Amino acid sequence: MNFASVIVDVAAKQTDRAFDYSIPQQWREILVPGMRVIVPFGPRKVQGFVVDVKLETDVKRTKPIAELLDLTPVLTPELLELGHWLTEKTLCFKISAFQVMLPAAMKAKYDKKILLQPGVESSQLHSKVQPYFQHTSEVMWSDIEKSESVNSFYRDIQKGLLEVVYLVKSKGNKKTVKALRLAQPPEHVKQLLQELPKQAEKQKQVLEFMLVQEEVVAQRDIMTVLNVTSAPIKGLVSKGLLHEVDMEIYRDPYANRDFIPSKPFSLTDEQSAAIKPILRDIENHEHDVFLMYGVTGSGKTEVYLQSIDQVLKQGKEAIMLVPEISLTPQMVKRFKERFGSKVAVMHSGLSAGEKYDEWRKIQRKEVSVVVGARSAIFAPFQHVGIIIIDEEHETSYKQEENPRYHARDVAIKRAEFHNCPVILGSATPTLESFARAQKGVYKLLPLRERMNKSALPKVDIVDMREELRDGNRSMFSTLLLEKIRERLERREQIVLFLNKRGHSSFVMCRDCGYVPSCPHCEISLTYHRYQNRMKCHYCGYEELTQTACPECESDHIRFFGSGTQKVEEELGKVLPEASVIRMDVDTTSRKGAHEKLLTKFGNGEAQILLGTQMIAKGLDFPNVTLVGVLSADTMLNLPDFRAAEKTFQLLTQVSGRAGRHHLPGEVVIQTYAPEHYSIQLASQHDYDTFYLEEMKLRQAHRYPPFFYLALVTVSHENVAKVVSVTGKISQYLRQKLSPQAVILGPVASPIAKIKDRYRYQCMIKYKLEPNMIPALKYVVNQYQDQMQQEQLTITIDLHPYSMM
Repeated sequence: MNFASVIVDVAAKQTDRAFDYSIPQQWREILVPGMRVIVPFGPRKVQGFVVDVKLETDVKRTKPIAELLDLTPVLTPELLELGHWLTEKTLCFKISAFQVMLPAAMKAKYDKKILLQPGVESSQLHSKVQPYFQHTSEVMWSDIEKSESVNSFYRDIQKGLLEVVYLVKSKGNKKTVKALRLAQPPEHVKQLLQELPKQAEKQKQVLEFMLVQEEVVAQRDIMTVLNVTSAPIKGLVSKGLLHEVDMEIYRDPYANRDFIPSKPFSLTDEQSAAIKPILRDIENHEHDVFLMYGVTGSGKTEVYLQSIDQVLKQGKEAIMLVPEISLTPQMVKRFKERFGSKVAVMHSGLSAGEKYDEWRKIQRKEVSVVVGARSAIFAPFQHVGIIIIDEEHETSYKQEENPRYHARDVAIKRAEFHNCPVILGSATPTLESFARAQKGVYKLLPLRERMNKSALPKVDIVDMREELRDGNRSMFSTLLLEKIRERLERREQIVLFLNKRGHSSFVMCRDCGYVPSCPHCEISLTYHRYQNRMKCHYCGYEELTQTACPECESDHIRFFGSGTQKVEEELGKVLPEASVIRMDVDTTSRKGAHEKLLTKFGNGEAQILLGTQMIAKGLDFPNVTLVGVLSADTMLNLPDFRAAEKTFQLLTQVSGRAGRHHLPGEVVIQTYAPEHYSIQLASQHDYDTFYLEEMKLRQAHRYPPFFYLALVTVSHENVAKVVSVTGKISQYLRQKLSPQAVILGPVASPIAKIKDRYRYQCMIKYKLEPNMIPALKYVVNQYQDQMQQEQLTITIDLHPYSMM
C-alpha cells in the first residue's frame, strides 16, 4: 500500500477527519490500520492513528509519515470500528475516541526545541537569550517557557534568528533489567569450562548455571541463586563467554502475593437456573443481555466465575468490569485464585507503568481474563466470549469527560460484534435496566436468596429528630451506641458508613453568619482537622483554618456537619476502648493503603471500620454483624432526579455488608427523613415496590426511562457571556426540535462556578427526536471559533448521570 489515512492528535473541529500521508518504501509491507505513527502537521509533528491504507489518494501533494511507533497494531479492526461508533454516540472528536482505549503511558507527550538558525552567532541574540546558547546550539522549550527570558525568545524567533522544531515523544516505556545469555554455542562453552583456572571457581558456577538454563537470565537472579557478586559475571563477559542484553520484565502489582487455587462451588437451585441461559448463549455463540438481579450475598460472583470458566474452555476471552471502589483485594483474590496467571487487573490504584504492562499482557494474548474498572471495557481482546458488568447501577461506569460514554453501552456494542452474552449484575439495578428487563429487551435472571440461606439483616430506622427532642445532641443515636457496645462485648465487628470525608461539612461564624467558601468555586470549604486546613473538594484550593471571623473578627466559629474525621474523633470520646480504622480518600491516597487497611480489619486488628462510599460495596467479612448508617439524608437532598434511587441503592448495598455468613446481621439507619419511601423500602429490602413508586414519579416528571435526557453546559470566566451563549443555544434548540421535546433553561448549574469559570446549562427531555444529534452538532460547530480563541467551553452530555 502507498498511502495511509491518519487521525491526528489535534482535537479540533477542522482536524476531526482522516488526513492522507504517503508511506515510505520501508514500511509499505508493514503498515496496517490500528498502528500509531508520527506525522508532520503544519510546522510540527504529531502522533496519529492509522485508520486505513490504500493504493491511491485524491490528495495531490502528500507528506510522508515521519515515524512508525508500533510493529503490531495497538487498535484491533473491531476497536477502530468502535471508535467511529463512539464518536457518533457521544459527539466527541475521533482522536478522543481512540485515545480513551489506550493506557495513559501510550499517549503522546509534546515538546519543542529552539535552534540557532544556520549562520547566526549567539552574540546576535537578545542579551537575555545569549547565555542559553553559550555552550550549545539548541535549547528545550520546557527549560525556558516559565523563565523571565521567554518574551526575548519570542522576539528572536520573530526576527528569524531562532528556529522552532517540534518534537513528539510516545510514552510507554518497557521496564528492562540487565540480563545475560551464552555468547558461544553450548558445546564450545563446555570445552572452555574445563580450561578455566581453579581460582575461577565462581565463574565456573555461573557458566554451569547458564548451560542448564539455555536462555536469557536476569543478572540479579544469577547473583541471588548462586550467591555471587557481579565480578565473575563481568569477567565472563570480558572473555566473550557471556553476552549482556536488556531483558524486558513486567511491573506486576501482585507479584509478591500467593494465590491458592480454588475450585468452583456447588451452585444453588437459583444459581443453576440463572446460569443455564448464559451457558446456552456461550455454547451457541449468541448475543443476549442478561440482567442478574440478586440480593446482596446471593452468589452472583460464583455465577460470573463459572460462566467465564466455560468461555475459557472454548479458547475465548472474558471482560469483567467492577466499579473502582469495589475493586477490593478480595475481588482480585477470587479471580486470581480461580484463573491464576490468566488474569490481568486494571484500575486506578496501579502506576502508569503497571497499567501499561497489564495492557500489553492482554495485547500479546498472554492472559484471557481482564478484571478492571470502566476503561477495561476497551481491552484489546480479539475473541471475546462474555462481558460482565458487576454492580451495573454504579454511576462510575459513566465517564464524565470526553468521550462521555457509558461502559454498559460499549459492552453491548462489543458483545454484538463478538456474538456473545453480556451480564449486568446488581441487587439494585438502575430503573432503566430493570424497565428494559420488564419489556423483554434484557433477560431477567433473579437471585432472591442468599447463597448460604442466611437471612437478610434486620434494619432499624432511627428518627434523629426524636433523638434531638430527647436531648441527644450526639451524632450517634441511643440505639446505635447500644448495639455497637453489644458487638464490642461479643468481639464482633462493626461497619459505620458516612458519605462525607473531612471533619465538618462547613464552618460558620455564629455572630454574622459568614461561611468560608472557595474563591474559585461557588462551594463552601470543608474543614480537615488533622491538617487544620479548609479544602475545596472541587478544585483543590485550601487555606489555614481561621480562629477569628475575617468579616466581623468574632471568635465564635462553629463547625457544622460531620465528616469521617469528626466521627472518628467522637468515637474516641464515647468508646475509648474501641479500635477504629478510617477509610476515605484522605487515608487511602497512598499506593497500597486501601489494601493494608482492609487486611488489618480482616485480621481483626480493629473492631470498627468507618468509611465513605468505598466501604459500601465488595466487602465480605464474616465477623461483621452490625452496619450503622450515620446519615441517610446526604444524597437525598442533592439536586438530582436520581437522588432517591441513589439513596435506595447505597443503603441497600451498605446494609448487605452485615451478616453475610453464620452470624446474623443488623443495620441501623439514622435519618431526619424516616418517612421517605427510599429509606423505608431500603430498610425492607424491597426493590420491587421502590421500582414501582419511583417509576410513577419519573413518568409524571418526564425523566428516564420514559424520556431521554441531554445536558448542554456552557462555561467561561465572563458570566454575561455564559448567560448569552446558553440563551442562544436554548432558543435555537426550541426552534429545531419538535414540540414534544421539553427544553429547561437556561439556568445556572447547581454548582454555578468551578475553578473561576461560571457555568450555565439547559436540559432537553425527548423521546424520538431525529433532529437532536444534527442540532447539537450544529451548536458545537457554530461556537467552534469562540471555543478555541476565547476559552469558551460547551459540553454536551447525552444521557447524563451527573447533574451538578
